Amino acid sequence: MNFLNRLTIAVDFDGTIVEDRYPGIGKPRIFAFETLKRLQEDGHRLILWTYRYGKSLDEAVAFCKENGITFYAVNSSFPEEQFDNTKSRKINADLFIDDRNIGGVLGWGEIYQMITKEEPNIPIPRKKGLFSFFSRD
Repeated sequence: MNFLNRLTIAVDFDGTIVEDRYPGIGKPRIFAFETLKRLQEDGHRLILWTYRYGKSLDEAVAFCKENGITFYAVNSSFPEEQFDNTKSRKINADLFIDDRNIGGVLGWGEIYQMITKEEPNIPIPRKKGLFSFFSRD
């Protein structure tokens, strides 16, 4: 991937990567970690952008790492940024993936397709009927 096409993507944790069980950790949402891994393989930078802090944030980061995802940054625009409570927590990202979007969060397959513009390769099943007996496969 050309570095000019690389996106910085901020991803929420509760309700987005995992089912919302805050302050606990819910089950991973279907295809969440697989999609995040694929996005990283494609060259995109992922930032964990969450309400969590302290111990619950450490647990979320560790859970993601156990599932193969290490983020470029956590609750910041870049790894070296120091949290300063006198400044906004708004971060610099090209995209934000969050369950609090209007309409909620999409499925992870749909998210990947929107980001990559990749069309799914879904085979069309052959119809079965009276004349299928005569078809040549």
